[in-house]
Amino acid sequence: MSITADLIRGHTDAIILAALLQGDSYGYRINRAMVDLTDGRYELKEATLYTAFRRLEEAGYIRSYWGDEATGARRRYYAITLNGKNAYYAMMREWREASGLLEKLMRFGGTDGGDDSTEQI
Repeated sequence: MSITADLIRGHTDAIILAALLQGDSYGYRINRAMVDLTDGRYELKEATLYTAFRRLEEAGYIRSYWGDEATGARRRYYAITLNGKNAYYAMMREWREASGLLEKLMRFGGTDGGDDSTEQI
């Protein structure tokens, strides 16, 4: 089963900030980590990733700098700022609240949602 992009799209900024809490990184590495963590079920499009980097940098949540690789192409690295850390924790609080509400709403009919039957209404 693959995860639809719509389900995750609104959380791209929080996912990137979470990755940067682990340390400075660059786009390809962050995207590969997402693929690995989701067992290949989710990957950001390059345009989406770099648009998010630009948005986060403009908001003051991250800063970028050029690496000094001795071989290969130079990479643009990203680092989370104090404002970015605060924004991440606020996003996590919001996500937890929304997740709890969705859990309640998805169980609206009193079922646990774990039944994979093909029964249709």
